[in-house]
Amino acid sequence: MARIAGSSGPKTEEAIRRAGLQLLYTHGYAAMSLRQLAGAVGIQQGSLYNYFRNKQEFLFELIRSHMRDLHAALDAALLPEGNGVARLTRFVEFHVAYHIERPQEVFICYSELRSLEPENFSAIVAMRRDYEDKLIEILEFGRATGEFRLADTRMAAYAILAMLSGICTWYRPGGRLSKDEVRETFLGMVLSLVSGVGMEESLPEPPRLAEVSRSGARRR
Repeated sequence: MARIAGSSGPKTEEAIRRAGLQLLYTHGYAAMSLRQLAGAVGIQQGSLYNYFRNKQEFLFELIRSHMRDLHAALDAALLPEGNGVARLTRFVEFHVAYHIERPQEVFICYSELRSLEPENFSAIVAMRRDYEDKLIEILEFGRATGEFRLADTRMAAYAILAMLSGICTWYRPGGRLSKDEVRETFLGMVLSLVSGVGMEESLPEPPRLAEVSRSGARRR
């Protein structure tokens, strides 16, 4: 978040950010107060205004900072070349690892999007759409090369992101599955999704009720 003249320094700013993340993660935006935040950092409430104007700006800057970090990390991780499977594999591996490592930021980014005022909401949604577009580009590339069988790459991207991002709500270090096992399981499911039967292929017509009754009747 931007530093305002007269603040006491970046260490205090980082302490405010960490404490705010914990409070938002534990209590939610509506229940968190600036008095709580100041108390968690050990400063006077008035000192917070050296770093942001109000609670809404604090939330917005936290989420925007997270989205900027997410974009930068993804750009560094993606393969500039390679086939569709290799590119999608790298995306999935990155997304899962990032969400495991930063569960608080990810959870707040999703759960508190509704708490943003309209202008701030639109700015974050645009950043999320840019992230989604990078996955869609990979899926479209794989479809063009014949590796992926997808009728609607945008719908597939939404499904993949919804599945992968949910990890921040249930994964716990030291649980039944290791990070590597979670990553490999997710990767297998995603690759199965994109290489399976596409929606443009018609499903077999279901049997008529009379036919089911005849085939299922016992022979006497």
